[in-house]
Amino acid sequence: MIERYTTKEMKDLWSEENKYSIWLKVELSALKAQSDFGLVPEEIASEIIKKAKFDVKKILEVEEIVKHDVIAFTTSVSESIGDLSQYFHYGLTSSDVVDTSLCYLTRISLSLIIDEVDALLSILKDKSFEHKKTIMVGRTHGVHAEPITLGLKFALYYDEMKRNRERLKIASDIISVGKLSGAVGTYAHLSPEVEKRTLELLGLKPENISTQVVQRDRFAQVIFAIAITGATLEKIATEIRHLQKTEVREVEEPFSKGQKGSSAMPHKRNPVGCENITGLARLLRGYLIPSLENIPLWHERDISHSSVERVIIPDATTALHYILRRMKNILSGLIVYPQNMERNLNKTKGLLYSQKVLLALTKSGMSREDAYLIVQDSAMKCWEEERDFLEILWENPMIREKFKKERLKELFNPEDYLKEIDTIYKRVFEDG
Repeated sequence: MIERYTTKEMKDLWSEENKYSIWLKVELSALKAQSDFGLVPEEIASEIIKKAKFDVKKILEVEEIVKHDVIAFTTSVSESIGDLSQYFHYGLTSSDVVDTSLCYLTRISLSLIIDEVDALLSILKDKSFEHKKTIMVGRTHGVHAEPITLGLKFALYYDEMKRNRERLKIASDIISVGKLSGAVGTYAHLSPEVEKRTLELLGLKPENISTQVVQRDRFAQVIFAIAITGATLEKIATEIRHLQKTEVREVEEPFSKGQKGSSAMPHKRNPVGCENITGLARLLRGYLIPSLENIPLWHERDISHSSVERVIIPDATTALHYILRRMKNILSGLIVYPQNMERNLNKTKGLLYSQKVLLALTKSGMSREDAYLIVQDSAMKCWEEERDFLEILWENPMIREKFKKERLKELFNPEDYLKEIDTIYKRVFEDG
């Protein structure tokens, strides 16, 4: 991922230096496990663990010649341990180290991501309660529908992000595996007991069965959880973008002192943060197809997945970590304009109360078909003539026959739409 969209934590995690550090960690854990089972003398294992190190520059130089990164790595480490190198990488194939390390790193990256999800959930919950009764118009198809509250929007996002957290946690569990079963997964050179002990030292579990590689459905599930979380963040960002339109202006993402919105138009305050999140969420979805295509490798493995994963796994985890943090900052500083919400609520001159009038007419004994025609006819006049919906309704003699005007006015109360809001909140927020 380019520097612009990289957090420090992910940059450090996916750095070349850290990658080789984890490779060495896997190698030395395997050595320690072999020592525990008496396959390597304990004093030799201790000496290797003490001396073993690598040099990134040396690795890259050797790789230029041998065209194999793991051989270049073992060559570099062998220089640091000298004659003891016969015990290093013993019984392992490259993917034992590379795949186990990749699973290890991916698990850590998901832990960092889940921490950001938890922080975002906390903000969404706070915003939900802060704006529980901040009334605004709800929209379907982009058209005014009925009253809602801003808090309900945040509660919806909170509930969805909880599901994303669960998906990410499941993905983390799925990827918390490794394998040291050799070239075709048969344990021809190291036993399952050595594998189990090695992975215990790394906090991982053994694959029940593997080939030369960890099976790629596991990584596909990780990318799926990442992509769907990104889609939720885009959903929130898209709503803010709509609500920030000049004609709407009900909320606005923070605009810092000294920030400029346009090189040509000094008045501009654009939702660039939300647009940034929208764009990066598209990338996350784009990574999903390659991750699925990595599942059907040839026979016990080929290398077609490798080039893909060197890009998509660091990039996907880094991009999601970045946009979670960016959304957290946007929501923390979100500017809300209740006065504009009230203005927009009244913009259609009462049309959004049409269903209440319809139901009141049917409750009074009128057929639904007749009631619908009366209310729709009045609504169309309201649209076309831009007159007050209540007054147009009152002009209809069948309305006057059913209601007193004061009773009709009572139907035009946005608070009536929120009587079940506490029920919704109790379902969403387990602690009430």
